[in-house]
Amino acid sequence: MTVDTAEVEARLALARALARDAGAVALSYLNARESLVVESKANPQDVVSVADRRVEEALRARIAEAHPADGVLGEEYGLSEGTSGFTWVLDPIDGTSPFVNGMPSWCVSIAVLAGDEPVVGVIYAPCTDELYAAGKGQGATLNDAPVKVASGRSLRDGVVGLGANHHVPPAEFAGVVERLLGMGGNFVRNGSGALMLAYVAAGRLVGYYEPYMHAWDCLAGYCLVAEAGGALLPFPVADGALTRGAPVMAATPDVVADLRRIAGLPQLA
Repeated sequence: MTVDTAEVEARLALARALARDAGAVALSYLNARESLVVESKANPQDVVSVADRRVEEALRARIAEAHPADGVLGEEYGLSEGTSGFTWVLDPIDGTSPFVNGMPSWCVSIAVLAGDEPVVGVIYAPCTDELYAAGKGQGATLNDAPVKVASGRSLRDGVVGLGANHHVPPAEFAGVVERLLGMGGNFVRNGSGALMLAYVAAGRLVGYYEPYMHAWDCLAGYCLVAEAGGALLPFPVADGALTRGAPVMAATPDVVADLRRIAGLPQLA
């Protein structure tokens, strides 16, 4: 798909505004969480709140008003096909478990695909008022200041983000942790894969790996990391794969080979 720069810039500007507005709504629910309605999905650790649904509904309405021909994929309401070639990929609250438990490690994640390629990525963390934003060919920013992935850091003097969920056997995740620690590395897991991908783009983490993620969890972060100079494990989006999960890895060029080894992925030629 041939991408017009003005079309990308218009969607990036809208995504930035939507992320801040959605974050404010979500934060109001967080501050009144004693009355928040929370339901389990696949298991008691996989939860959704009324805030997730209301925020996604508001995002979809604003996108339909501004770009009615665009498609939208959201975690809570699935895929609505479009005709423009652009598809918005939304996670209204990534990190719902930290959110409903009153912790700050959650965010609003908004990506836009042009065909199969992420061309806009915006992640907003309301509790810290940090807005990460990237557009294809425009670099990545944190609160409007340019950011790059960490340089000159190794697995042994940096920190890796890891993610896990009910799709991944415990022994598989334990093996990743064991190999990482055995190579002298260290890790964090904060409950929001999108936010940890943003941390890779901002140079706070040297890498992130999760054996299974969905598009709404990772594509905004993928755009950010790509524009910040990082390396990525390709995420499949063509031929119906957009609605299915896949492994996700993002890293600095210095760390990518070690992280692939830890993840059990073949080395690049």
